[in-house]
Amino acid sequence: MDSNALTPDVLRELRATRTYPAVSLTMPTHRGEPNSEEDAVRLRNLLADAGHRLEADPDVPRQARTAVREQLGKAVADVDLRATLDGLVIFADAQEYQVWYLPRFVPERVVLSDTYLTRNLVAAAAQSHPYWVLGVAAGGATLWSGSGDSLHEHHGDGFPMAPSPDTWDAEREQRIGDTPSTFSDEETRRFLRLADNAVGTVLARQPRPLYLAGLAPALALLEQAGSAATRAAVGRLVKGGLTEGPAPVLLKELRPVMEEHGRRKTDGMLTRLDDARGRRTFAAGLDEVWESVREKRAEVVALEESYRLTVRVRDGHLVAVVDESATGQDIRDDIVDELVETALDGGAEVVFLPEDSLATHDRVAAVLRY
Repeated sequence: MDSNALTPDVLRELRATRTYPAVSLTMPTHRGEPNSEEDAVRLRNLLADAGHRLEADPDVPRQARTAVREQLGKAVADVDLRATLDGLVIFADAQEYQVWYLPRFVPERVVLSDTYLTRNLVAAAAQSHPYWVLGVAAGGATLWSGSGDSLHEHHGDGFPMAPSPDTWDAEREQRIGDTPSTFSDEETRRFLRLADNAVGTVLARQPRPLYLAGLAPALALLEQAGSAATRAAVGRLVKGGLTEGPAPVLLKELRPVMEEHGRRKTDGMLTRLDDARGRRTFAAGLDEVWESVREKRAEVVALEESYRLTVRVRDGHLVAVVDESATGQDIRDDIVDELVETALDGGAEVVFLPEDSLATHDRVAAVLRY
């Protein structure tokens, strides 16, 4: 699975307490096949390390140890190294396993606990800028789920949606001798209202930026007939013939619209940070932001796309570690992912910005509630 599949329901299930041990394996990977052998060796070594940890743990019963190792073996056999991105996460307990491909670096780690380690998934999902695309036409409406370079059609919540085959009133045609315009008859308006209501339900459950795609008359009619959800769309692709994709073509056509939204979002975030500085509701640098996040004072956390740092916890503060090979219980090698997950759990918004956007703020900053 990729990070686009991390819905609130899936995350809730991953965080559920399980019978010990629930094993989480994480490791960095390389995009593309040339480095797949290096990744294969690292994966085998990680699996062996997990096996040693299971054998050495006196709290793991023999039956559970055998079952978890069997699930881990299935998971590793299921990994497609040709499909890897920047990070790989494997979850396994005695009953199941899951394999996740992440577009974000993750450190190499084996964790045995009574729940799965989710912070790398949460950070990757946030960084991948998930979004929805609603494609509308007189003949149907489709909903697409996207994140990063991934886009696929959403099946469910009433989508894909088609209008009633009876699209005009036969008595009206006999009475006045015409058929209604494709984008002006009441049946089409009613259909687009249904599509709008359906996407509103999805947005309430999974809030994401929404893009609209379709011919200009269809989009105009949707905005007239729709709710605040569709009228607040962050971008519009005015082009027909894309309601049914295919996904690569739709993504290519949508890219300029998404890039424009990204520029507006970056400019707006930087302005918001400047305003917060003026009001003295501002934090900058990892240690300050981390403290505000733990205290749930952060309203918005902004950080650069590829920012990561290994730190040591000393007297309640984070101190950067120059030697990334350093070890110890006070070493946190994925503190940024931990920051992102903690911020989101505390109700803060997390915004990833292009490289060097926050160079003057040590790559990470926050707008504070007070």
